[in-house]
Amino acid sequence: MKVRQPGFDFSAIKPHWAPVKEFAQSYNAFSTVPAHIEPFLVKVMMRVKDALGDEHQALREDIEIFNKQEVQHCKQHVAFNKMLYACGYAGMQDVEKGYRDDYARFLASKSLRFNVAYCEGFEAMGSAAGQVFFEELKEYLDGADESAVNLWKWHLAEEFEHREVCFQAYKALYGKGVFAYLYRVWAFIYAAKHIGTHTARVAAYLNSVDRQGLSAEEVQASEAREKALKAKIRKASRERLLRVLSPSYDPGKMIPSPGMAELLARYS
Repeated sequence: MKVRQPGFDFSAIKPHWAPVKEFAQSYNAFSTVPAHIEPFLVKVMMRVKDALGDEHQALREDIEIFNKQEVQHCKQHVAFNKMLYACGYAGMQDVEKGYRDDYARFLASKSLRFNVAYCEGFEAMGSAAGQVFFEELKEYLDGADESAVNLWKWHLAEEFEHREVCFQAYKALYGKGVFAYLYRVWAFIYAAKHIGTHTARVAAYLNSVDRQGLSAEEVQASEAREKALKAKIRKASRERLLRVLSPSYDPGKMIPSPGMAELLARYS
């Protein structure tokens, strides 16, 4: 793992950065997640680092790099999201508030086991999302703004790169028994529902703004494109995410998608 500081410039980018507007808005909605979850991840993993003994020095060092990567993800997506606010989507911030507050509540009232397992659930989603973006979405990425595409490729390739840090942290603190496995799976499902519900709300807001003033036929066509996109991503993600439910799941054994190493080398 390496800490990279890409110098993305979002000054010329537009919210509809891909030919299929609904695709761009779907990922614009996802962009609100790292703005809020990454600071939460860093705080949780700092607590994990403090809880680990000296026998886990290598993992403690990995957590240092993991946290620095996550800080960069947050920084870049906050800048990207400011562009969205300035381009007529300031109402996103109202939708984001409850989601942001959830993480403050988790830190204040939930156990370390819950928070670590939740983080591992998110990281499992992130590595699968990276594979989908690199391998399955060419039809949506053709003709897209390279700045936005590279933001997502860099972020998701790093998510894949550090995919086993939270998994190893959870295993180091809570073992590998039946209860540890069942709790991990429960937390993964909880995280997927929590994050998915939030991004669906943001996407609904973004698309509702875009559909203002459209004819009934244009709205119907937009909804059809959105439905097709959701079906595509759901199908591409299903098998990858189901692996997380296996007792033998080990993210360290996953193979990077073609293009990930090349992309990361560009920003090293």
